[in-house]
Amino acid sequence: MDQSRFTALMEPVLAVVSNARIDAALERDLNTKFPAQGETFKTIEAACHEAIAAGWMCTRGGEGRRFGRVVEPSPDTGDLSIDVVDLSDIAGPHHRHPTGEVCMVMPVSDGALFDERGAGWCVNPPGSAHRPTVTNGRALVLYMLPRGEIEFS
Repeated sequence: MDQSRFTALMEPVLAVVSNARIDAALERDLNTKFPAQGETFKTIEAACHEAIAAGWMCTRGGEGRRFGRVVEPSPDTGDLSIDVVDLSDIAGPHHRHPTGEVCMVMPVSDGALFDERGAGWCVNPPGSAHRPTVTNGRALVLYMLPRGEIEFS
């Protein structure tokens, strides 16, 4: 698993997200097209674990919060960045999503929740803000940002 192979795995998801409004309808669409128990979701999830084990994903941060940008926004990604965080029972730094945020929630621990959600997709619309929080254990969260835009406060 390397960055180019990972990006290729993301292509079907990127195609849907890059052509959609970042809103509740997109969340429903992603959960229908790429359900948490489906092949695409499981393949991307396995790739994240493989890349973390290989040492090139989630290379920054410390215990309880590892993170990193995996793919910069470009025409090849529909102008979406891809980041992955590995969080364990923690509230991350408050930030705002000027252009929205699309999250793929992958619990590692049974019962782990990201912002009170289990496995699947969640969409934060443009202008929303939060402290990304994982409770009840550990979860990976892959998130896509239009133009890579995020504002930490």
